[in-house]
Amino acid sequence: MSELAQRRLSPEILDDLAESDPRAVASRGDLRRLNVLMGNPWIIAGLLARHVEAPPRRILEIGAGDGAFMLRVARRLAKRWPKVELTLLDRQDLLTPERRAAFAAIGWSVEVLQADVFEGLAAAERFDAVTANLFLHHFDDAALRTLFERIASITPVFVATEPWRAGFPLMASRMLRVIGANDVTRHDAPASVRAGFRGRELSGLWPADAGFALEERRRGPFTQAFAAKAGTSP
Repeated sequence: MSELAQRRLSPEILDDLAESDPRAVASRGDLRRLNVLMGNPWIIAGLLARHVEAPPRRILEIGAGDGAFMLRVARRLAKRWPKVELTLLDRQDLLTPERRAAFAAIGWSVEVLQADVFEGLAAAERFDAVTANLFLHHFDDAALRTLFERIASITPVFVATEPWRAGFPLMASRMLRVIGANDVTRHDAPASVRAGFRGRELSGLWPADAGFALEERRRGPFTQAFAAKAGTSP
């Protein structure tokens, strides 16, 4: 489809809604369901298990939202990776006491770093892995190059799941009314697909001189998966 030949960024409603706005609360619930339907928690867990060679001590998620996504990831990894210190970087602190307790129940500690992603990464220390889910598509290519340069300087492993920019995901994104998605999600989902990735677009934005091996490919019917690992080939 010609409209998908190039990335096209447009404003998403959820980004500008107040944290407690009922439409935002409902849309975050929609996103939790959509992540499950896309299989993204399992894709990220698999990428981490594959590329992080030793049980990590510290993991950072950027654009973390309410922590629900990483909780699903953590539950798949906690038996092999006990006592991980997880940092959730986001502009808003959406982590509830109940979700914090759920992390603690599987042996992971969690803290929220409330900041703009560029400011947060500028102040970040070293992490064993950094992750992102449905976050990178919010940025244009120039901003992603800057973001990737900083990520490459603080971690040996970065993994991400993003919308696959293709006809079938776009069609599916326009049919979310059938699963009860609210107006915010129904607006934002097609915008996310049009801003998503295909081919080796993310790989082309990663710093070429950073010494990372890159893996990028479609996973499932909706997701573009990306991994960068320092040193050896993935």
